[in-house]
Amino acid sequence: MATLVAAVACHSGAAHPAQPAPAPGTAPRAAEPHLANIRQLTHGGENAEAYFSTDGKKLIFQSTRDERSCDQEYVMNTDGSAQRRISDGTGKTTCGYFFGYNTKVFYASTRAADSACPKRPDPSKGYVWGLDKYDIYTANPDGSGTQRLTKNGVYTAEGTLSPDGKTIVFTSLKDGDLEIYTMNVDGTDVRRLTNAPGYDGGPFFSPDGKRIVYRAYHPTDSTELAQYRDLLQQSIVRPNKMEIWVMNADGSNQHQITHLGGANFAPFFTPDGKRIIFSSNYTNPHSGEFDLYLINDDGSALEPVTTAAGFDGFPQFSPDGKHLVFASSRNATGEHQLDLFMADWKP
Repeated sequence: MATLVAAVACHSGAAHPAQPAPAPGTAPRAAEPHLANIRQLTHGGENAEAYFSTDGKKLIFQSTRDERSCDQEYVMNTDGSAQRRISDGTGKTTCGYFFGYNTKVFYASTRAADSACPKRPDPSKGYVWGLDKYDIYTANPDGSGTQRLTKNGVYTAEGTLSPDGKTIVFTSLKDGDLEIYTMNVDGTDVRRLTNAPGYDGGPFFSPDGKRIVYRAYHPTDSTELAQYRDLLQQSIVRPNKMEIWVMNADGSNQHQITHLGGANFAPFFTPDGKRIIFSSNYTNPHSGEFDLYLINDDGSALEPVTTAAGFDGFPQFSPDGKHLVFASSRNATGEHQLDLFMADWKP
């Protein structure tokens, strides 16, 4: 699989494979009937993980731009206007989210570990994600008033918010494996939800807050488990085998939804809570060809949502359920270009 050009992220570990850019104006392979009025919000750079404010008027996202070599956090209006950086430009950031009825944001940053961008993984290791030393920070929506929420000093990121605004669910290496946790928005009452050896991450709550959808890779034999743990010791993970899982918000009833093979990630519940949208390369697991798919929450009725050549990932529905924001390499004119798009959603 091709090398990555972005970090592990909330659905990411939000990374996306590099790939040749499609020719300008290239038509999609087939119709995309769930999407209408698709409009491009960013134009150039590596942009990903766009998430709505509670009122649906703004987006927070991560972007590598302005001659920086790693991501910083930005906000913009949902029409793509008024883009501005809100992180301080040091370290590397990922997984931004609004909370407190849009009075606050949180995101993960490596600034406490180093003010410079983390080193990229050794290319000789193949297709891997770096487990950089993120911790979660809160700030005002303009970027001021930054406060460190977690102090784990190891990979702690992929944070998203419960519908009632009281709980952050996130992924951390703090206990020696990549597990999913919850905590109050003030950082108290940290609870570990997963315990199986392997990678559990990219969690999102269901619309009613009763369930969590996430991605997981649980090595199936002693050799795979040893390889996984050896990579963890090097602060990297190989994400080419991941499936979609669902559990109750307290960590009970953990069960696998997809059995597709390849890399399945970035899951998010549909507004009615009955289906899950996610990104996958299962049709060609050794490629960077990722599309969005829908599946029922019992694992039935898989159907494609996007069909454009290249990468489509990181989907999220607007609070009113009328729009879908996602990242895509469609219209890209450079190898590592990834932009954010908004579409009207047609159930």
